[in-house]
Parts: sequence; structure tokens; C-alpha cells
Amino acid sequence: MEIDFNKNSDGLVPAIIQDFTTRQVLMLGYMNEEAYNKTVETGKVTFFSRTKKRLWTKGEESGNFLNLISVKNDCDNDTLLIKVNPVGPTCHKGTDTCWDETNESSFGFLSELESVITSRRVNADSENSYVASLFEKGINKIAQKVGEEAVEIVIEAKDNDDNLFLNEGADLLFHYLILLQAKGFTLKDIVKVLEGRHK
Repeated sequence: MEIDFNKNSDGLVPAIIQDFTTRQVLMLGYMNEEAYNKTVETGKVTFFSRTKKRLWTKGEESGNFLNLISVKNDCDNDTLLIKVNPVGPTCHKGTDTCWDETNESSFGFLSELESVITSRRVNADSENSYVASLFEKGINKIAQKVGEEAVEIVIEAKDNDDNLFLNEGADLLFHYLILLQAKGFTLKDIVKVLEGRHK
């Protein structure tokens, strides 16, 4: 891999650190060629500390190492994306990331939808909320709705109306998210099962 350490007069390139599993950005550091080589050799992310003026392996004092998974170069060969498995919090202030964010997997809009479902369940205004009314009716009704939506998507799969097929898929997924919460689970629990099978 070609890395342009000479682009800047200090011989440093930015290194963006990303959690391999959650895809959250954890921190930004800087590497010179020696730090990069040590990172690859040891499997522990090592930076060049601009304040200490020396190599610095993340976790050398705290034990919160960044175990190397992969390194990618950007299109200009002057910025690195380093994917890691972190051991403990990454920030020196004790937070998961240097932006004080929780290092959790996010499924984009589906995570937002899970939050909405949780809010409707907790606030339980069943007169104005379809979700709240389902939770009020109990697990049997929720499971029944998932079954109905599953049958409908099977029927639409046999036809040629892509719009109806996708809408039934959305209905099925929506009701499945409700059922997961009714059973005390979330998408993260399903992902763990799938990851376990993948190994």
C-alpha cells in the first residue's frame, strides 16, 4: 500500500479509527511511517503523538488497546481508515468515542423506527397510536399480525406488482419490530444470532 507520508512537512498522515463491528468513528490520530509499521507488526494501533513527540500505542497506559483489523488508504494516499476492535473506551476522558457518543451499532432509519415503537409502547396512548393499541392487545394479537403480514408478502411474491410486494415487506418488518419488543428484544439481538451463524 502506497502512503504519502511526505505530503506534509511533518511526515504525518491522519488516521481515522473506526469500530469494525459497530462502524462508529472512535477517534482521529496521526501516524508517521514508523507508527504505521509498528501498528501492522504488533496489531495494536500506534500513533505519533504530536504533543509527546514520540510513538504512542493507544492503551499502553490504560489497557484500552485498539486491536487492528484492517487499514485502507484514501484516494490521495494521504489519509488512513483503520478498522479496529477496541478494548474498553477509546477517549482519554473515559467515553466510547472522542465525540462523547455511545459506541453502538446503528441500523439507520430502522434504529429510529425502533425508538418510535419504544416511545409509543411506553407512552401507551392506545386511542391515538396503532402501535400502543397493539401492545395493549397483547402478544397474541401482535404475533397474529406478523403472521398475517407474512402470508400477504408470500402472496405478493407470486405476483408481478413490485410496489405491493415492497409495501407488504415494509408491513412485515414493521410488525416484526413490534413483536421483537413485545418479547423484550431488538434488532441487535437478531444480528448477534446471524453473526454467530456466519462464523
